[in-house]
Amino acid sequence: MKESPKRPIIIGVTGGSSSGKTTVSKTVLQRLFGHSIAIIQQDSYYKDQADVPMEERKKVNYDHPDAFDDDLLVEQLTKLLNYETVEKPVYDYSEFTRSNDTKIQEPTDVIILEGILILNNQRLRDLMDIKVFVDTDDDIRLIRRIQRDTVERGRSLDSIIQQYLATVRPMYHQFVEPTKRYADIIIPRGGKNVVAIDLLATKVQAILEDGSESLVIDD
Repeated sequence: MKESPKRPIIIGVTGGSSSGKTTVSKTVLQRLFGHSIAIIQQDSYYKDQADVPMEERKKVNYDHPDAFDDDLLVEQLTKLLNYETVEKPVYDYSEFTRSNDTKIQEPTDVIILEGILILNNQRLRDLMDIKVFVDTDDDIRLIRRIQRDTVERGRSLDSIIQQYLATVRPMYHQFVEPTKRYADIIIPRGGKNVVAIDLLATKVQAILEDGSESLVIDD
């Protein structure tokens, strides 16, 4: 049996809201079935707002870098890189704050970190071995967001459109799209681009099977 890498591999997967990040991440996970791998979502690390009135929580710009607790995310990723177990927060979208529950995350040989602003923070970028940007047209992302938020998050159509126009779209162009320049791999069309996903999964699998220390790509 081949030894595990001395340092886990972190793959950062980013892109606009509803670009297909989750689909790409889950497809890579499926391609690497049988290996030690986990997905961590940046959304779990929205700041705790339990002490903030509900009406104020609803006004927060959740597509701005300030909405995330990057300090906690960096801290927990660093522990996972040292093969230490962490207790991840759980975010409750219906309450616009963290749940009282947490989730135990065991260390793995591969960590897929997924989120809209993971490449915006240099400390997070410095922890990643492979940086992926999922590039999908604005209109497709809006349609997917409407479908997702009405079904999975109980939001009304009016609130989704209002939020998209007020924060999601402008924040994408201000903060998310510019991070494309940090990406090692750009995947057009999201989860539909099976060729790009297969190439990514094949590369990671080769690293795992070789038992190499890690993959390092210079910025």
